[in-house]
Amino acid sequence: MTRTFEEINEKLGTGKAVVLTAEELIDLVAQEGEAAAFAKVDVVTTGTFGPMCSSGAFLNFGHSDPPIRMEKLTINNVEAYGGLAAVDTYLGATQPSSDRGDNYGGAHVIEDLIAGKPITLHATGKGTDCYPLREVNRTMTLAELNQAYLYNPRNVYQNYGAAANSSERTLHTYMGTLLPELGNVTYSTAGELSPLLKDPGLRTIGMGTRIFFGGTVGYVGWEGTQNTYHQEDAPDGGTRVWGGTLALTGDMKAMDPRYVRGGTFQKYGSTLYVGAGFPIPVLDEELLHDLARPNDKLSTRVFDYSVPSRNRPDFGLVSYAQLRSGSITINGKSVPTAPLSSLSRAREIAQVLKGWLLQGKFPLTAPVVPTPKSPFGPMAD
Repeated sequence: MTRTFEEINEKLGTGKAVVLTAEELIDLVAQEGEAAAFAKVDVVTTGTFGPMCSSGAFLNFGHSDPPIRMEKLTINNVEAYGGLAAVDTYLGATQPSSDRGDNYGGAHVIEDLIAGKPITLHATGKGTDCYPLREVNRTMTLAELNQAYLYNPRNVYQNYGAAANSSERTLHTYMGTLLPELGNVTYSTAGELSPLLKDPGLRTIGMGTRIFFGGTVGYVGWEGTQNTYHQEDAPDGGTRVWGGTLALTGDMKAMDPRYVRGGTFQKYGSTLYVGAGFPIPVLDEELLHDLARPNDKLSTRVFDYSVPSRNRPDFGLVSYAQLRSGSITINGKSVPTAPLSSLSRAREIAQVLKGWLLQGKFPLTAPVVPTPKSPFGPMAD
């Protein structure tokens, strides 16, 4: 038995669809089995809220009078890119400020804008016949911008590795502070709530997929940068997947700062915490089996960040159930674990998205183009 996007959307529109979060589905399968769960459930919602450094915003400020072509510009003393048209810019989440360094960056500007706070724009240009003004200083809010939307080149990693440090010194990384001599392990994947772990074959997720993004409706814009899909057989007969990423986009003017937050990693720099949730239609029993895999059936590798190489050694596989337990064992030593992402916020996102679906406000969209599943492969024709 199979279902289609169209059939499920019809049930959503008439209020007859059954929607569960990924955690709720796992509980149902434990009680009633996969066959019974497939007969009941139409859509499963997922969620994640964590640091996603490859994020940023396209902004259009509108023209001054006389107009200017902005060639160099800062927003709250954070440099933005001036190589677009006259009053367009791209602001990267990890760009540091000139006066506050790592404590404030592009991610914080994005959060301030979404929160409705005023920002200060300073821009200069050489002056041309069509854009004669050479300098502009403006204080403005998000509502005054013509357009403002997040376009994040690489978000929602399918299965990111955990991090440890076997050296004798503390390391400050994008995985947080790693204590010496295997003093801690950090991880940043939502496990059984993680969108791309719940659809490991990326069957329902691709360009055009409608998602929860920053508190509003967003979309998958393209494959993410560094998208490198890999899979391997897991000991329990399932499939372990790695490396999938997505580019996500959405309207900042409709976003909620609860789900888009600037953050700072000590002695590393700023990052943007992004909330994303994906609805996954239960098309067949094979997909339901993947959706119902709990944390003890989902695993990642623990990498040693003390080795300054793109091919770091690892300490082997560990399940998300073990990571969430608070400690794991490495080389016979009990090592405390800590998440960089928020489980409570991920659960909240999955519940909010579930509500949108049950209210008939969120029709599902099939991918216009599937996400590629070969390493660095092009988008399919």
